[in-house]
Amino acid sequence: MIKKIKERLQKMTKTENSEENLEEMSLTPDEEQMFEAGADGEDIIIHDADAEDALEEAALRVSDDKFENGQPDSDLDTPHNVRSMAEMIAIIEAIIFVSEEPLSVKVLSDVLKEDRGWIETALEALAEEFNARNGGLQLREVAGGWQFATRPEHHEHVRAFLKSRPSAKLSLASLETLAVIAYKQPITVPEILEIRGVQSPSAIKTLLDKRLIKACGRKETIGRPMMYGTSKEFLLQFGLKDLTELPSIEDFEDLAGGIQ
Repeated sequence: MIKKIKERLQKMTKTENSEENLEEMSLTPDEEQMFEAGADGEDIIIHDADAEDALEEAALRVSDDKFENGQPDSDLDTPHNVRSMAEMIAIIEAIIFVSEEPLSVKVLSDVLKEDRGWIETALEALAEEFNARNGGLQLREVAGGWQFATRPEHHEHVRAFLKSRPSAKLSLASLETLAVIAYKQPITVPEILEIRGVQSPSAIKTLLDKRLIKACGRKETIGRPMMYGTSKEFLLQFGLKDLTELPSIEDFEDLAGGIQ
């Protein structure tokens, strides 16, 4: 029985000073007789206060040693879930793939209960992985979030495919109105009329219905007309991170050709 107790103490300490600790906690002849007397199968209780303190101290040393070696106790809080980088990248890739809109770092952090810095590192690694693959897709930061998109060098073929499908595309009037709003926003209906030379009520309605534009308040002038600007959906449709990435006016119609 005494041998088992010593083995237990030896397993708990696992430090360079374990032999010294065992010597300090060695039992006296009287204590050994007490343990032998109780060796008939009954539970043995250590009544010596110093021995109990030694057990507690040894347990604490084991816990501290695990924490210092990257193995925190299950009871301790950790900064993020225990996931490898490879696992985190795979999870984020799957979530972005099924999402209908770009996902921000905050959204991914909230969903996965992970630190934002950890999420950003995984996103950058995933983007680099797709770049190195040199395939047809890329991971891009668009409209404040991350989304998979086709590579620019394949846009011509993608547009050809989209044009081959029967669908209700934007009319020429709507495209012209959208271009005016995109490059002159915020802008009022009278100002659009002045630039285009024709009325645009139906085009404005179509663009609002498709959520490509939005109201941006009223202009402080006579009549306080409503002002319009492009929306987040506009950025999504064009694959733009923000308005600073707007193409030249000459390329606008080509890019808008695939908008439904």
